[in-house]
Amino acid sequence: MAKRRVMFTFPQELIREPVIYNLGQQFKVVGNIRRADISEDKGWVVLELEGKEEDIEQGIAWVTSKGIRVDPIIGDIVEG
Repeated sequence: MAKRRVMFTFPQELIREPVIYNLGQQFKVVGNIRRADISEDKGWVVLELEGKEEDIEQGIAWVTSKGIRVDPIIGDIVEG
């Protein structure tokens, strides 16, 4: 199983959508939330994604296509 740490930055219109849940259901990727900050008009989540590399890639492409910015995370900002 591959692991990847990423940060999702949500536009206002997608904050209430179950994007992380749908990512796990559609692409068989487990998302472990490491840190998050959500308000009514903006939000970001740091996730550790685990699954097959191809599933993670497809899932990230899907999230990006919805309008969510995806950035890689180097190291562990929670424990580091």
